[in-house]
Amino acid sequence: MRSPVIPSLLRADDEQAGSNPKVRVADDTPGKPSDVIPATRRGSVSQNHRPFAIKRPMRLQQYAPRPAHLKWLLDSDPAIRWQVMRDLTYQAPNTIADERSRVASEGWGGELLARQSRTGNWGGPSEDRGLLTTLYSLVVLMDLGLDPASKHARRMIERVEKRLVFKPLNNRPFLHGETEPCINGRILALGAYFTKPNDALARQLLREQLEDGGWNCEAVEPSPKRPLSRRSSFHTTLCVLEGLLAYERAGRKSAAITSARKRGENYLLERRMFRSLRTGEVIDERWLRFSFPTFWHYDVLRGLDYLRNAGIKPDRRVREAIEVVIERRHQNGRWPLNLLHRERIPLEMETAVGSASRWNTLRALRVLRWYDNSR
Repeated sequence: MRSPVIPSLLRADDEQAGSNPKVRVADDTPGKPSDVIPATRRGSVSQNHRPFAIKRPMRLQQYAPRPAHLKWLLDSDPAIRWQVMRDLTYQAPNTIADERSRVASEGWGGELLARQSRTGNWGGPSEDRGLLTTLYSLVVLMDLGLDPASKHARRMIERVEKRLVFKPLNNRPFLHGETEPCINGRILALGAYFTKPNDALARQLLREQLEDGGWNCEAVEPSPKRPLSRRSSFHTTLCVLEGLLAYERAGRKSAAITSARKRGENYLLERRMFRSLRTGEVIDERWLRFSFPTFWHYDVLRGLDYLRNAGIKPDRRVREAIEVVIERRHQNGRWPLNLLHRERIPLEMETAVGSASRWNTLRALRVLRWYDNSR
């Protein structure tokens, strides 16, 4: 049976992106035309094939942030500013730390912290039993860069540790995780970042890694409607990889964790970050559009930003994904908010789809710099 905690989520694996009839997905049904960006022919991919029309050779220097771009990024929330200082302008460590400390009390970080209830959650009395609003709120606080050593963060995580449980799982503490690896990858990262690494949860995720190198919630949650999946999901795989990376950085580096991460990273890289390994087709065109927060959703920019953060040296397998990022750039040098996911937290950051997004611009610029610096 499906997890008693987390409701069914729309997921994508290597060959199929979901069942929403309004979304164009790759369909490998024999004899049925594919409704995706096509490969040169079904089952074969040209090395020169591109998802977009590239009019001239890629010159990354043209996409380096200019003073006007940096000024626009810095004229924003502390959560954006401190990451710009760290990743793009290379300010002194004490300057970065001073700006980062503002996240706890100002702007988006201060607002989201203030909306935590005394019982530890963000969804109020009517929050679903899977505590998804709380999970997503905690992940956003981590993405904002809330200093885990700050008094605000300590008070916040103490409420979570002492008061939040998964009731359908015999009141299992929230930070001990639940049953699905997509959720547990997030919780592993949260525990490692805000409090302490969870060794048992990390071992559980290692046991659930699939033969192809990734993870899939549908590989561990049986359903009367379908057999357990033997193929990994981009969504779940990235959630777990982010969790294992945070776990390693909290002092739990080991050969087993490093090996599992490498296999998971290769799962993404072998598929060029968005293509079916079997057919070469784009698995889900939504992955070529960028949003923030990402919640549990995979997209090319989130995948590349993970590789950058993990210190992976980029190779030719990411080139096509890098071109996707470049093609999303507007002529004014900024990246737009391409879409908003249906999940919500009690905080609005950037909400105007089609308008310039500081989050997407920051992440795109640091990914392009990571790629350019490796050459």
